[in-house]
Amino acid sequence: MTREDKLAQRDAAEQEALLREVDDAVRQGDTEEFLTKWGKPLLGVVIAGLVGFGGYLFWQSRQEAAMEKNSEVLVGALDQVGVGNLKSGYDGLEELAGAKEGAASAAAGMIRAGIAAQQQRPEEAAKLFAAVAADDSAPQVMRDLAKVREISVKYDTMKSADIIAALKPLAVPGNPYFGSAGEMVAHAYLDMGKRAEAGAMFAQIAKDDEVPETLRSRARQMAGVLGVDAIEDVDALLKEQGLERDAGAEAPAAGQ
Repeated sequence: MTREDKLAQRDAAEQEALLREVDDAVRQGDTEEFLTKWGKPLLGVVIAGLVGFGGYLFWQSRQEAAMEKNSEVLVGALDQVGVGNLKSGYDGLEELAGAKEGAASAAAGMIRAGIAAQQQRPEEAAKLFAAVAADDSAPQVMRDLAKVREISVKYDTMKSADIIAALKPLAVPGNPYFGSAGEMVAHAYLDMGKRAEAGAMFAQIAKDDEVPETLRSRARQMAGVLGVDAIEDVDALLKEQGLERDAGAEAPAAGQ
């Protein structure tokens, strides 16, 4: 399997996970958690008595109504996507995606970008992902994911140095997208002939317990090819794979 095929597989898996995550969050009605960073009342002057309290209640009701409406839009679009009506889902999210209303708009933009990518429209997908990444109203974690997906869909059209510059801030242990960002950075290093840097990045990914095992396994293999030892605990690795260490390999033969 070529690197392009592997990247395509990973992108498809990430998109499926994103859609499932959005769908679950919205359907469970957990809008408080999902639609984060909607803000709080900005009361520059505290108005005394019932007038002030009434103003707050009015603001709160408007916010709750907006969240409910946005949730309905997302659910409706996800229903359309779920039955294969990608165009209907894509078009139905256009207004919300452009509204810059925090997580709801970011989710709408991510879904539209994912649909464009699935329909083999990489340039449009990259622009949509870039718009989410640049949206100051969106949660940072979603902006970072959008950046990773943006670079992923236009990877083959970018200079290696630009890929590294865009993703290196995310390609660090502890970042939620370390695995995906780090893998692309490592391949970009390889394309530049920087085998040592690529090997070191692959080794970091392979040793990170927070990275999905499929990605760690790929990174471990690549690190080995590049001459970097990425296995910290051989016995644990063998156990994970359902294998046992050869008894003859545990100690030197007698007389040696």
